[in-house]
Amino acid sequence: MNTITPDLSLDLLRGAVRGDVVAPGDPSYDDARRVYNALHDRRPAVVVRAVDAGDVIAGLLFARDNGLPLAVRGGSHSVAGHSTVDDGLVVDLSRMRGVRVDPVTRTARVEGGCTWGDFDHATHAFGLATTGGVISTTGVGGLTLGGGMGHLARRYGLTCDNLLSADVVTAEGTLVTCDAERHPDLFWALRGGGGNYGVVTSFEFRLHRVSDILGGIVIFPQNAEVARRWREMNAEAPEELNTLLVTMLGPQLPFLPERWQGRPVCGVAVCFSGPAGEDEKVRARLAALGPVLGQAVDRMPYPVINTLFDEDLPPGLYHYWKGNFSRELTDGAIDVHMTFGETMPSMQSDTAIFPIDGACHRVGAEDTAFAYRDAAFSASFGASYTDPADTERNIAWTRAYDTALRPHTQEAGYVNFMDSDDQSRVRVNYRQNYDRLRAVKRRYDPDNVFRLNHNIAP
Repeated sequence: MNTITPDLSLDLLRGAVRGDVVAPGDPSYDDARRVYNALHDRRPAVVVRAVDAGDVIAGLLFARDNGLPLAVRGGSHSVAGHSTVDDGLVVDLSRMRGVRVDPVTRTARVEGGCTWGDFDHATHAFGLATTGGVISTTGVGGLTLGGGMGHLARRYGLTCDNLLSADVVTAEGTLVTCDAERHPDLFWALRGGGGNYGVVTSFEFRLHRVSDILGGIVIFPQNAEVARRWREMNAEAPEELNTLLVTMLGPQLPFLPERWQGRPVCGVAVCFSGPAGEDEKVRARLAALGPVLGQAVDRMPYPVINTLFDEDLPPGLYHYWKGNFSRELTDGAIDVHMTFGETMPSMQSDTAIFPIDGACHRVGAEDTAFAYRDAAFSASFGASYTDPADTERNIAWTRAYDTALRPHTQEAGYVNFMDSDDQSRVRVNYRQNYDRLRAVKRRYDPDNVFRLNHNIAP
């Protein structure tokens, strides 16, 4: 067990850090160690709440010098629990949330602890946006490093496709800037390779003209025909129309009749970033999917679409997820989703099927570390619940779902949907890019300092 002993005093670390250094026994310790997924109730030896890259370097070097495992925390949404560690050091970036937008070049430089709520708030002031998450509290860093799916992906590509440069603290404690010209191998690996290569203290993104969108959710009875029609609609829809198919239990919302609340339903989350004059055509497409039980779809500022599920998935729930890619959404896969949708274990649980076609397919499979450019869909499914006593039942349900779905999908899934027991899938998740990623790992982190992730061992 690695612990901080008196001869490994924290005084030196506190002297080197401008932010907070929090250890067991400190009044703020329980708050500092808490992460989004309550399933991971861990007790770090020390948490460094960094305010700049210098703090990050100091924390990393302290961990290395004292033989402590190192976890890096941005938004803390890691479902696999990678943003915390028992008896190690956590570098917490949540105080590094500055955003600087350049409306002339349409770029944004954001610090490593930013959430998508921070990002959207800053860029929307200029009528600009890029592909981000679907929960506003999601960290920019974790989403980007895994690839990044969101409401603008069909039109503007994955989040990592819009990354222009990054400042990275490497395993040696050196700050480097990487882009297409400087450290291009590291820049390539960051775009989908997860947290394997360093601590990204700032990201630079390409922005696009997106201000108001037609957004919201339409709810239908849960049946295979709705899913098949959604599949057909997605194939024919313009790239400005991004929709997610969700199976869930009917939410307790004013627009859904009470008799459907708590019963299995299909939801279609809508984000249309095209002109308002086309809204009625979009509404007609949605109405054709099946009998509408309830809907709340309207013109709204783009940032609002990334907050619509925040109340349903607050910090402190227990989560266990899986995910799979597929080239097509087959009838067999739809049947599996409907079967498990009928036994959804809690109001917070759901399945979300993301389209990753359109602009996502205009990037080559080896142009970034995100390897599955031939996949058309990415499914995220699993249990989210409130009572830890339900953990065994929820994990069993999710694993059975995963087993039933595998014959209808590709062998891999999106790394940000992988849980802590999916390390065996890392090689297939990166496919033809795995060996190249491992070579970059050997160059920048030969000692595997950054191993608390879906690890690519050097």
